[in-house]
Amino acid sequence: MNHDDRSELLKEFSEEQLDSLDRIIEKYKNKPGGLIPVLEEAQVTLEYLPVPVQKRIAKGLNLPLSRVYGVVTFYSFFTMTPRGKHTVRVCLGTACYVRGGKAIAETLEKEFGIKEGETTADRMFTYETVRCLGACGLGPVVVVDSDVHGRVKPSKVREILNQYH
Repeated sequence: MNHDDRSELLKEFSEEQLDSLDRIIEKYKNKPGGLIPVLEEAQVTLEYLPVPVQKRIAKGLNLPLSRVYGVVTFYSFFTMTPRGKHTVRVCLGTACYVRGGKAIAETLEKEFGIKEGETTADRMFTYETVRCLGACGLGPVVVVDSDVHGRVKPSKVREILNQYH
């Protein structure tokens, strides 16, 4: 890898992370079907896969960048943007929606300055909406990681998320 590529990546990642990425690429370099395992291990190491990382992987595996990018964007497991330490899911299924789920979502967006699919600037929370969490009787529902919070009121959103700092 040339020096310019590495210096661009060092703006986001440490030397150790880049060395790990290089070892991952090397491990699968000549193995058929190695792209997905490289991407999986790289994401665990780096937490996300921005285009410069994809370029490094493509070059290391001797693949076109379009192939790497296509796999990253096809599978929902992979992300090109940093994710938060915690994932916050707001249910907007029918039962939750009619009981105030939309207000919960709007409060979260306003108070934390993010839209659905985004991560807070401090990388503490990634916010997602879902269509059903299977806890309709508890609506509106907010799930933080695997913790279910039921009958949530907009005024309690910040209090709930403060528990995860």
